[in-house]
Amino acid sequence: MKTRQLNVFRGSRTILSDLNLDIPQGKWTSIIGPNGAGKSSLLQAMAGLLMWDGSITINELNLSSFGRKNLAKKIAWLDQGSSTPDEFDDSLCAYDTVMLGRLPYQGWLHLPSEADHLSVEKALQHTDAWHLRQRSLRELSGGERQRVLLARLLAVDSDILLMDEPLANLDPPHQADFLKWQGNLLTQGKTLVTVLHEIDFALRADHIIMLNQGKLHFQGSNQDPGTHQALVALFDGRIRLEKLGDDWVVLPS
Repeated sequence: MKTRQLNVFRGSRTILSDLNLDIPQGKWTSIIGPNGAGKSSLLQAMAGLLMWDGSITINELNLSSFGRKNLAKKIAWLDQGSSTPDEFDDSLCAYDTVMLGRLPYQGWLHLPSEADHLSVEKALQHTDAWHLRQRSLRELSGGERQRVLLARLLAVDSDILLMDEPLANLDPPHQADFLKWQGNLLTQGKTLVTVLHEIDFALRADHIIMLNQGKLHFQGSNQDPGTHQALVALFDGRIRLEKLGDDWVVLPS
C-alpha cells in the first residue's frame, strides 16, 4: 500500500498534507504521533471513509478503482470509537456483531452461509470471546467488547487490516494474545497497520510511521538506527528508550 502527495480532509479542513508513505505488504506497520497528529484520519482515508486527494494504491491499483463491496473484502477496519455502546443496538449479541464482518460476502437478503458461520466461530475463538457469543453488547465490559470487535475484524478475512487503538481496554494477558494472533496473521501474508499509543508495542512493528501536525515526521524500519532518534525528537525529548531483553521500552526523560 502506498500514498503519494496524499491530502486528507474533514469538511473544508485539511488534516494531513503531502504524505508519501510506503506500507510494506505482508508486514506490520505502526503509526505513532502525539494527539492531533492525524493518525486516525490517515487510517480512515485508507479505509475509504474520509475525503482525500493525491494517490492511495494497493498493488499499484488506485483505491478509488475498487467498488465498495470489493474494498470491504480487501480492507478490514477497526475504528477507535467502535468500543462505544452507541455504535450498535444494545440488544445485538456478540455473535451477530461478528457476523457483520461477513456482510461483504453475502448477497442481498441472503442468509449467512456455513462458511460465514465457520468464520465467525473461528474469529471468536481466536480472540477468546466464544463464550461471550450469546451475550448482548450492553452486558460486556470494555475489554470484552473490544475482543468481540477484534473478532469482527478477523471475520472479514481481508488482506489488509487497519486497526485504530486495537489494545484499548484489553488487560495485559489479552494484549499479549493480540501480539500472538498478529504473528499468525503475518505468517498468512496479511498486511497489518495499527495506530497505537502504547509505544512499547508499536516499536515491535516491522515498519514505523511517525506523524506530527498533519505531516510525515519519519518512516522506516524498526531496525533503522534513526528510528529511535526520530521518536525521541517527535516527543520533544520528553521520553527516552531503554533496551529490555530483545525489546525497547519507553521511559520519561
